[in-house]
Amino acid sequence: MTHQFDFLVIGSGVAGLSYALQVAAARPDRRIALVCKTTIDEANTAKAQGGISAVTNLAVDNFEKHITDTLIAGDHINDPEAVRLVVERAPEGIRRLVEWGVKFDRTPDGTFDLHREGGHSEFRILHHADDTGYEIQRGLIAAVRAVPNITLFEHHFAVEIITQHHLGMGVTRRTPDIECYGAYILNEATGKIDTFLSRVTILATGGCGAVYSTTSNPNIATGDGIAMAYRAKATVQDMEFVQFHPTVLYNPAETHPAYLITEAMRGYGGILRLPTGEEFMQKYDERLSLAPRDIVARAIDAEMKRGGLDHVCLDVTHKDPEETRRHFPNIYAKCRSIGIDITRDYIPVAPAAHYLCGGIKVDLNGCSSIHRLYALGECSCTGLHGGNRLASNSLIEAVVYAETAAQHSLQHLDDYTFHNDIPEWNDEGTLSNEERVLITQAAREVGQCMSAYVGIVRSDLRLHRAWERLDLLYEETEELFKRVTATTELCQLRNMINVGYLITRQALERKESCGLHYTIDYPHKTI
Repeated sequence: MTHQFDFLVIGSGVAGLSYALQVAAARPDRRIALVCKTTIDEANTAKAQGGISAVTNLAVDNFEKHITDTLIAGDHINDPEAVRLVVERAPEGIRRLVEWGVKFDRTPDGTFDLHREGGHSEFRILHHADDTGYEIQRGLIAAVRAVPNITLFEHHFAVEIITQHHLGMGVTRRTPDIECYGAYILNEATGKIDTFLSRVTILATGGCGAVYSTTSNPNIATGDGIAMAYRAKATVQDMEFVQFHPTVLYNPAETHPAYLITEAMRGYGGILRLPTGEEFMQKYDERLSLAPRDIVARAIDAEMKRGGLDHVCLDVTHKDPEETRRHFPNIYAKCRSIGIDITRDYIPVAPAAHYLCGGIKVDLNGCSSIHRLYALGECSCTGLHGGNRLASNSLIEAVVYAETAAQHSLQHLDDYTFHNDIPEWNDEGTLSNEERVLITQAAREVGQCMSAYVGIVRSDLRLHRAWERLDLLYEETEELFKRVTATTELCQLRNMINVGYLITRQALERKESCGLHYTIDYPHKTI
């Protein structure tokens, strides 16, 4: 089956929903397809607890402070233009979210109740209790459902980007003027891969935390958009910068996804300790528990290795119990469910794969190196984060770039036509139950390989070992993909292997320790 839409938006987090709302309002005469891998409410956005950063308290804060904090956290390899764009447009992005129905906590006088998080010099984090992402997702979903020219496709999995390659032309990374004409998308209800033709295609597919064995991300975060864009010969950059959140709840029964203990809890006054009660961050950074995430994650990793520990602890027992329960109701309830009262007990925490700073390289308009293909949110590499993301900068990045991409694509929409000579997907083949075990086992191997060899601390030896393991898995999986019917599980596995390879290869290519990439073979940054 072939569908035609003016805008094809793949992904339903804050980036995809924000973009869809803006183009739908600007062009009510045009049709927008919003494609969701599972349901519209399952996205990394909904898992974001801490908040969204923006300069709103001008009495003490300003753009230059936010820019400086972002550059310091990113180890000064950020794109300065991208940093300034996001910081200066952030307040307007917040205004749009509020207009769409998102509710942020406020003080009794009606101003935003601002938090502070690691790496921020001022209180500038807007939040909704400790489930900010969920509230943003809720508000945007409600707004999208009220728009008649947005068609929702749930349980549809994007398999490949359509380019000149599918018209029989040879396409390489050196081919100029590669164009995107839409995507092949698996309809899980029918088991068939349909052709979605579009004038403009948006990848807003989120991150890739699920390529690691322990992650704060939902299981759907398998790097699909990045892998598809890479196979279509788009430029992919900075994949070595994988952010490990320092504090997820240590619970061996729940590793994928692991439960996030928001950075706002350290901004609130939480102190990192060893299980014995001893503080340790003073050995690593003068900012103590409020140091940027890469420093805190490496410090925890070092202490765990030194002491043979499964976890360290986060302590908020010195804070007012009622205030703690009010600020962090969901964390309080989650910990209580496993026998921990955070007002009296230490919270066991450990690092886990959390956020990808790299991805599909885009310009200030969200344009990828493939014409008519945009990338927004975590699957993109805007340059904002540099070598390490400053806490709570991700949600506002998605909102700002959704705006610039909407403006750019609307300006050029009428220049594009549909390509109706795209061939249908060849879906010959069968998949037996015996072959399914190959997929689940290979996915498990990818996670184990990435966590063991491409984690917080790396070496050339470990990275080469990961490369060899991933190469073998790649050959096996591509052979399987060629002879069986495509399924979501098999396509996800292909994407996980592709993304794991990109992280590993680009980590090997960076001969220095910088930001989130730390290697014992090159422990210092090249000046």
